[in-house]
Amino acid sequence: MIYKKLDVYQLAIAFVGKIYNLTNSFPKSELYGITSQINRAAVSIPLNIAEGSSRKS
Repeated sequence: MIYKKLDVYQLAIAFVGKIYNLTNSFPKSELYGITSQINRAAVSIPLNIAEGSSRKS
């Protein structure tokens, strides 16, 4: 799991935490709308970095 040592991966994980903290303040009526979409988009960043790292691309 060499990707965990990458600076960009660590920054992406920190970004996910910040996004989750930010979206906690969104209205509860948006929990399954925009909030969910933003959170999923943020999580996809480190996941894509990990996937790309495993392909050595």
